[in-house]
Amino acid sequence: MLITKRLLWIENISVRYKNSQIKAAVSVNKELIAFYWSLGKDIVSLEAEKKYGSGFYETLSKDLKKKLPGIKGFASSNLRYMVKFYNLYSTTNFPQVVGKAKDNNFPQLVGELSLDELFGVPWGHHRVIIDRCKGDSEKASFFVRKTIQNNWSRAVLENFLDTDLFARQGKVISNFEYALPAPQSDLAQEMTKDPYNFDFLAIREDYDEKQLKDALVENVIKFLLELGKGFAFVGREYPLPIDGTEEYIDLLFYHLWLHCYVVVEVKVKAFKSSDIGQTATYVAIADDLIRREGDNKTIGLIICKSKNNILAKYSVSTSNEPIGISEYELSNLLPSPEEIEQKLSMD
Repeated sequence: MLITKRLLWIENISVRYKNSQIKAAVSVNKELIAFYWSLGKDIVSLEAEKKYGSGFYETLSKDLKKKLPGIKGFASSNLRYMVKFYNLYSTTNFPQVVGKAKDNNFPQLVGELSLDELFGVPWGHHRVIIDRCKGDSEKASFFVRKTIQNNWSRAVLENFLDTDLFARQGKVISNFEYALPAPQSDLAQEMTKDPYNFDFLAIREDYDEKQLKDALVENVIKFLLELGKGFAFVGREYPLPIDGTEEYIDLLFYHLWLHCYVVVEVKVKAFKSSDIGQTATYVAIADDLIRREGDNKTIGLIICKSKNNILAKYSVSTSNEPIGISEYELSNLLPSPEEIEQKLSMD
């Protein structure tokens, strides 16, 4: 009886595949990903692995390859990914799902993702996310959204998985909630990270603030990638247009989504409460003298070597200007000339 049911199920899978007109040569195909989802759902719903024994995936793989000769994607390992794919984004993990799509087999929303979005991400990306997120549906959904928003290649996706972007995104200590109107406050918080990863830089261990800023500007493309989507570089040591002064903004950016300037002050030492006053002054001046008609309020961002979180929270609360405080990480430091010379002498 079980054998008959299994054969009928395999016949049904074959018909569904052909009806979807899936071409194995097409790697990025919503129909293909939707099919993988449905097959994963079948296996879970039928409790097929439990029902048909430990060799189920290998047997199913052989049956499907026989039924659909020349079609790739039915390796036993890929079938296991289909099950993980379905389980990771199924309604079991997202109880807040509402509504239904035209096909009643699929909910309209999976967490904050629509299935149309989910199925639009290449299968290779999904396999990387499945491997790296270890069943964490919230984390997996985060990286699917980021892939869609930024059109990430698989290599870029893997890079941000390596830098643990999920744990860093939107974690900056700020006063955005009360210093900016909604929804700009939420968007400003979301655009930030803590800490920022500066491992793409190669500078000496005894670097100073100027050398750090030099290195960031020299690697501005990688810096912009780390800052995130929407940042446009305006200038370094940007002069404040006030006669009789010699004040400069460390790094000035414009955020295309928030439609505002972002004043970035880089500190190679621990955060001090006095940093708030300096940054708030620069934000206020930029608001008055640089901001153009149609721009939103300027935002300040202090990126420092380290910070005391309690001091940072109290400090931002004293300012009426929107300011965030974040740390940076920099582990790929080059030895100083003295250390190189010392090592050579030892050799």
